[in-house]
Amino acid sequence: MKIKNICCIGAGYVGGPTMAVIAQKNPGIKVTVVDLNEKRIAAWNDSNLDNLPIYEPGLDKVVGEARGRNLFFSTEVDKAIDEAEMIFISVNTPTKTYGVGKGMAADLKYIELCARQIARVSTNDKIIVEKSTLPVRTAQAIKNILDNTGNDVNFQILSNPEFLAEGTAVEDLMAPDRVLIGGEQTPEGLEAIDALVNVYGSWVARENIITTNLWSSELSKLTANAFLAQRVSSINSLSELCEVTGADVNEVANAIGKDSRIGPKFLKASVGFGGSCFQKDILNLVYIAKSYGLDAVADYWEQVIIMNDHQKHRFAKNMVKTLYNTVSGKKIAFLGWAFKKDTNDTRESAAIYVADILLDEQANIVAYDPKVTAEQMYGDLDYLQTRDSSSNEKGLTVVKNPYEALNDAHAIAVLTEWDEFKGYDWQKIYDNMQKPAFVFDGRSVLDKPALEQIGFQVYVIGQ
Repeated sequence: MKIKNICCIGAGYVGGPTMAVIAQKNPGIKVTVVDLNEKRIAAWNDSNLDNLPIYEPGLDKVVGEARGRNLFFSTEVDKAIDEAEMIFISVNTPTKTYGVGKGMAADLKYIELCARQIARVSTNDKIIVEKSTLPVRTAQAIKNILDNTGNDVNFQILSNPEFLAEGTAVEDLMAPDRVLIGGEQTPEGLEAIDALVNVYGSWVARENIITTNLWSSELSKLTANAFLAQRVSSINSLSELCEVTGADVNEVANAIGKDSRIGPKFLKASVGFGGSCFQKDILNLVYIAKSYGLDAVADYWEQVIIMNDHQKHRFAKNMVKTLYNTVSGKKIAFLGWAFKKDTNDTRESAAIYVADILLDEQANIVAYDPKVTAEQMYGDLDYLQTRDSSSNEKGLTVVKNPYEALNDAHAIAVLTEWDEFKGYDWQKIYDNMQKPAFVFDGRSVLDKPALEQIGFQVYVIGQ
């Protein structure tokens, strides 16, 4: 089957970049990305590519090449669904905040709404591709809805999880480690798998495209994120041990990373992992295990989250303890709010939780991030629902100049590993800070000996 028309429902961090690359690499396929959020679609269509709603290095060039040729962004969802032979579902699947499974299970209401809309609109056979991160056997629920509410249309469901790292998403899409496609092992299912293989095959080597059954594909996504997060929590647990024994966690990580069985990646001690996937996917895995009565499995994976939360709290509490057991009324400068460099995504960022703790201690936080807006930072704190919105804004000031954030501060907390922080005039910063001048490097990005020579008191995780 040769696909000529693709629709993607959801113009977010996964849908937008993925479809942009698919369109760029397949000029013969019309790709339409739809979303009900008019503001977001307007941003994707903005003539100034600097105003795209998502910041990813290289994304502006890809969108600029394909947009208007065979890549389109629209709010006309029904029209795009009707025209497409293949529909990607790339909507949000947040952790439930209510009812059964609250705090753990994935909230699939947006997935179900998509399935019902596809069923209502479709008048010819379609391939539906799960792009959102979903619990195992969600495809069966989607198929039940489509088969029982549609217009006698035949649907094939595929699982095609994303393995993108924010900050390198375009690079990951251009040269993926693997593309995973799961589908039913029937003649119709295999034909649908082959159709999607051909889309990716225009630029991905066939040996890097893995095909499996549906359930293996769905579970592989959760498992990949769980393993990566587990490595972060493992090295973070040892960072605390390093601090009390005199070991250096970076030296430990380097030593064990040289072992080919372990490898060096995801062994960077930090204030904790964030992002849209790790915590959500592990909680989902925990919930699935519990629902099948696999309590030992659930407890094992839940510990990864417990350690990550502990690291954030430990970092904030250490700041309070070091600043003579009080930060009340003190200016604390935050360098970074995004959960990692080269993205404006703040979901589950460690900075949010560190700020929440320090605001409880009545600190005055002044934050700077090169890509995150004040509106986003205030929204992140509001989302926690730990205090009313007005008190968040009283305790947090957001500035566009880093030196404004650092001037007259009692302490600096580095919470995102933006490269620009390394090149600041640290002598000038020291001269304009309260003394003693404290730096708490939660990402191990600054030159500790150089800062100490200037006069800073520097605390780095795991040292």
